[in-house]
Amino acid sequence: MSPPDSPASDEALLEVKDLVVDYRTRHEIIRAVSGVSFSISRGETLGLVGESGCGKSTTGRSVTLVQRPTSGSVVFAGTELTTLAPSRLRQERTKMQMVFQDPISSLNPRRRILDIVAEPLNIWQIGSPEDRLEKAAQMLEAVGMDPGESGHRRPQEFSGGQCQRISIARALILRPLLLVCDEPVSALDVSVQAQILNLLHDLKHEYSLTMLFIAHDLAVVKNASDRVAVMYLGRICEVAPSELLYEEPQHPYSAALLASIPDPDPRSLRDGAPLTGDLPSPADPPSGCRFRTRCPHAQPLCEQVEPPLEEIAPGHLVACHFPEATRHA
Repeated sequence: MSPPDSPASDEALLEVKDLVVDYRTRHEIIRAVSGVSFSISRGETLGLVGESGCGKSTTGRSVTLVQRPTSGSVVFAGTELTTLAPSRLRQERTKMQMVFQDPISSLNPRRRILDIVAEPLNIWQIGSPEDRLEKAAQMLEAVGMDPGESGHRRPQEFSGGQCQRISIARALILRPLLLVCDEPVSALDVSVQAQILNLLHDLKHEYSLTMLFIAHDLAVVKNASDRVAVMYLGRICEVAPSELLYEEPQHPYSAALLASIPDPDPRSLRDGAPLTGDLPSPADPPSGCRFRTRCPHAQPLCEQVEPPLEEIAPGHLVACHFPEATRHA
């Protein structure tokens, strides 16, 4: 058995519409993702950022149907994934892979590295056993690992950065079209973060990848993404090209996140007030604009009406009644 051929199309590779994900407890329903919509073009990297608890990782898992959404549409390469039969979904998911936040726990500690990377090929019975090991060795080389020195060792013998390289090799062995990176560098040292980001950048071009890059660090996302979507309490509040978002954030939450980034230059003055207060509970979100309880510019309208995500400039969408441009007009 082998995965189906990848279709050729100039349209968006991934289209997510009105995605909803609920968690049910004994006493309540917690809506982690509340009607999220976005698309990613072929060859593009979309960064998805926000505080812990905003729903970004849940969105990433739901896009790949690692976690099935409560409702909404996920169209991948022209195919609606949420309605597929399990056998067909299993085939489609070979074209999309995930790199998880904790590189060590995402690898089986009882297996050799070469076997871990070759496992997807073994599952789909692609090639002979010798060919699979050879392809796994080549993929380890592609991510900067020496297969002769590391292939027969086990994950606990490697550092976090090395384990993340191994995870990336495993994710790419089937040559997927879409790579979902769920905070792939947040558990790593700063110097190692740069190495992994550079590796992902090189692999993206070498393997013609489309990427959804999830992170809570805007400084990391800036260098890794073509566009950035900012998420707050289960909703997307701003989407813009990376440079434009960093230069002219229009949503107060985006501006607050940028103001919170440490700057080594003490003379540098950032626009926007740093973020204060705690994230409200997704079990009982505020009425109207969900950010209004922490927003320095909140007005009575913000409490009464939820702002829609609207385009204020080509490619720049904001869900705010009083975006930055109108406040300074």
